[in-house]
Amino acid sequence: MNGNRLSTNHMKILITGGAGFIGSNIVEACLADERITLVRVLDDLSNGYIENVQLFEGHPKYEFIRGCITNYDTCVQAMQGIDRVCHQAALGSVPRSIENPMRTNEVNIGGSVTVMKAAQAMGIDRVVHAFSSSTYGDSKELPKVEERIGKPLSPYAVSKFACESYADVFYKTYGLNFVGLRYFNIFGPRQSPTNPYAAAIPLFCQAFIEDRQPVVNGDGSHSRDFTFVQNAVQANMLALFTEDAAALNQVYNVACGDQITLKEMIEMLQEISGKDIQPIYGPERIGDVKHSKADITKIQTLLHYKPQVSFKEGLKQVYAWYVKQSQVSA
Repeated sequence: MNGNRLSTNHMKILITGGAGFIGSNIVEACLADERITLVRVLDDLSNGYIENVQLFEGHPKYEFIRGCITNYDTCVQAMQGIDRVCHQAALGSVPRSIENPMRTNEVNIGGSVTVMKAAQAMGIDRVVHAFSSSTYGDSKELPKVEERIGKPLSPYAVSKFACESYADVFYKTYGLNFVGLRYFNIFGPRQSPTNPYAAAIPLFCQAFIEDRQPVVNGDGSHSRDFTFVQNAVQANMLALFTEDAAALNQVYNVACGDQITLKEMIEMLQEISGKDIQPIYGPERIGDVKHSKADITKIQTLLHYKPQVSFKEGLKQVYAWYVKQSQVSA
C-alpha cells in the first residue's frame, strides 16, 4: 500500500469515466488543484463524450486513455504510477438497466470489481466510488440515512448496491481503502439533453429553450434531492484528500438535504426562462422511486462537506449553460 508514504501535495489521480458529465467536472477541478500533479482519464466514450474533455487537451497535467473498465489489463495500465482512483465510470439510467440488465451488470459490477482488483494489485492507496441514491430502493423513510436502505427497484439499483458490497469486501479482504459517494440526482453543465437516457433537468431545460412542452413522468408530485454538480465535485475532492482514518471506508449521501417536486422545478424554469410553458403529464416510469431526500449529517461531520450551490441557483446556472450551447450549435 502507498498510504504511509503518500504526499498529498504531489498526488497522481486516475479518473475513470472522466469524459462523462460528472467525471469531466471532477477532471476540471483536479487540474486546477495544486496538490495534484497528474490527472489521467480512462474512458471508452460509450457513455461519455470526447467534447467534454477536449478543452483539457494540451494541459501539462492531463492524460487520456481510451479503454474500458471491464478490461483488467487496461485498468492496470491506466493505474501505472497512480496514487488514488476516482471511479466515476458506469452505465447510468434506470430505464436503460431495465432494457438491458446484462450490460448494466457487466459494466457496473464487473467493471467496478475489475477497477478494484487492479487498484489492489497496483498498490493504490484509495478508490473513491460514485454510488447511487437508487440503493435506497423501496424504503419509504425520509430523509434517507446511509445505514438504512430498502430493496432495489431496478437492475441499475442492484448493480450500485453490489458495488457498495464489493468495496466493503475489498477493504476487509485486501485492505483497499474506499470512500463511497451516494449521488442524489446530480445535474449541471455537460449533462447531455440528447442522450437517449437523458435525465429530467436537461430535457426540461431543452424543452423550454425550444418553446416545447416538457413531458413529465407522472403527475409532477415525484420529488428529488436535486444536487448541482459542483457539490458532487466538492464531495469527491474531500474524499480524495481526507486524511481522517474515521472518514475512510464509509458510504456517504451526496446531496443538499432538500426536496423538490418536478412540478416545482417546472415552475422555477418558467420563472428563470420568462416563458409560461405548461408541461404534459404522462405515465409514471417503471422502477422510479417516488420521493427522495438525503440526510447529509454524516458527510458534513466526517468529510466536512457543505453544499455550495442551492438547487435554484444551480438551475439558473445550468439553464444559462444550455442556452449558450444552443446558440453555439445554431
